[in-house]
Amino acid sequence: MENKIIENKNNLNYHDELNKKNILHLREILDTLPQFCGQYFRGMQEYISTRTRIAYAYDIRVFFEYLHDSNPIFKKTPIKEYPLEILDQITRLDIEEYLEHCTYYTKDGKEYMNDERGKSRKLASLRSFYNYFYRNEMIEKNPAALVPMPKLHEKEIVRLDPDEVAILLDTVENGEKLTKKQLQYHEKTKVRDIALLTLLLGTGIRVSECVGIDIQDVDFNNNGIKIRRKGGYEAVVYFGSEVETALLDYIEQREHIIPVDGHENALFLSMQNKRITVRAVENLVKKYSSLVTNLKKITPHKLRSTYGTSLYRETGDIYLVADVLGHKDVNTTRKHYAALEEDRRRMAAKAVTLREKKD
Repeated sequence: MENKIIENKNNLNYHDELNKKNILHLREILDTLPQFCGQYFRGMQEYISTRTRIAYAYDIRVFFEYLHDSNPIFKKTPIKEYPLEILDQITRLDIEEYLEHCTYYTKDGKEYMNDERGKSRKLASLRSFYNYFYRNEMIEKNPAALVPMPKLHEKEIVRLDPDEVAILLDTVENGEKLTKKQLQYHEKTKVRDIALLTLLLGTGIRVSECVGIDIQDVDFNNNGIKIRRKGGYEAVVYFGSEVETALLDYIEQREHIIPVDGHENALFLSMQNKRITVRAVENLVKKYSSLVTNLKKITPHKLRSTYGTSLYRETGDIYLVADVLGHKDVNTTRKHYAALEEDRRRMAAKAVTLREKKD
């Protein structure tokens, strides 16, 4: 891995800064786990993002905490002092009981619940963990591989209908149905919010990609934006005239704002004149969308689904949709838009006429 010397903290872009924070956070979690866990996480650092490693570390910590609290044999030893050999003492039944525990448990006064997807992720983390040590012949058993994955029920893809998209953007523009307190902030953030939501709805980029955009990443000559995709690679996404107009309006306003030190390059700024956060974007999407529909829980990811659906309906090209959305595997895209493909196949049955109808 190439070494990068950090001469000035302010020179770090959003993604590098976030990666640095994640690395420090991961180290904090690892400090609560058995020492041998460090080897597993070092082994995956070249091909798995820090954010994913943190998720794995949390899952593995929940597993060891469960063993420590529920098993008299493991209770005698502090978690940090567990030896690698402990993995060979764990049975398939232990892991099945752990997954049942994950359905509902409390910790430090907080309640935690996992549906089949949550339990599936926890088992996947454990399988990866066990597989590393088993593959490297450091343990003799791999009980995690014996536990079947929970059956996942297909979830309906939630998206906005075309008329709801128009109503959402109109709501942001005119501020209808907002409370008096919300209207005070609305006057200051309206142009930014329109630009942000128009960009999400008009390109299908992820919220993390959106908040990471710097001013210099926007190219109005080609109507393209350079973004950092999930997985760390850079890509250019292109936008249409509606996104162009909304961005130009916001950038004109943005030029009169003095950002906080270290946030000069950020395209989208918060009320505190810092780079807007993922949580802030999630909150503003929730605020405006709740005024449009009570039946759908709309998040930034649902706006991404809305764009993908519109693009597929217009083009019928699943490969184009996969490419624009940044899916590495077209099967991921096909799984999300299977219902639309079914509609198209039904249409195909009526598209070809074999003989003219007789009067």
